[in-house]
Order: sequence, then structure tokens, then C-alpha cells
Amino acid sequence: MIIALKTDTSVTNLVLLNADGSELDRDQWESGRQLSSQLLEHIHGLLQRHHRSWEALTGVIVFRGPGSFTGLRIGVTVANTIAYAQGIPIVGTMGEGWAEKGSQRLVAGESDTQVLPHYGADANITKPGLSA
Repeated sequence: MIIALKTDTSVTNLVLLNADGSELDRDQWESGRQLSSQLLEHIHGLLQRHHRSWEALTGVIVFRGPGSFTGLRIGVTVANTIAYAQGIPIVGTMGEGWAEKGSQRLVAGESDTQVLPHYGADANITKPGLSA
């Protein structure tokens, strides 16, 4: 079973795929500024709907960008952590058809080992002590 995460906007998308890459289920919600506290709960809930545990995962796909700095950072970190903790392959993808591209790569036996986000621009981070 493969989990795919897309966290580049305030709407988060999770896709659960069979080992052959066919879609089994999906979850989409308005995560806004609550992504870090909701993401693992939603992944766990998606697995539970199919009576599966974390150990059932055989691969991870993560949308690596471009998009929101914080959303991508959270999604990529969670995806890398799941892959590392479960000892499973991970692939990062971009653009339209991101989940399909990722499943094709995983089915072909590819793994990025670790995925880095692609923000599409320099991060816009407010420095401490500066006021608007």
C-alpha cells in the first residue's frame, strides 16, 4: 500500500494506492494553519478506514513543489519520516499527475531515499524584530 501526500496549499490531499499504483481511497480537507497537528491523524484515519496499520505501507509519494513554504516543509518532513521509520522507498514528484508519476516510479523500483522540497522561489520569512 502506498501513501501519497500533497501539502502545497491550504487544501491538503492524501491518496491511498494499492501496490500496483491503482487508487484505493483519498482524503482532502482544508488544513489551513493546522496542517502540522492534523496530517498524521488524517493519514492514520485513512489507513484505519481500510483496516490497515503503518506497517502495511510499502512506499511514500510526496508532492515536492512548488508551493507554500510551510506546507511543503511539513509534508516533505512527514513523508521522509514515514519512509525512514518504516524502511520503505520514497519518491518526490512535481506538476500535474504527481501521484500517478510517483506510483509509476515506485512500481519501477525507484526511490529518492530522501526528498527535498522545491519552493519555486526564495522563502518569504519574516525576520525577528522587524515589524510590518
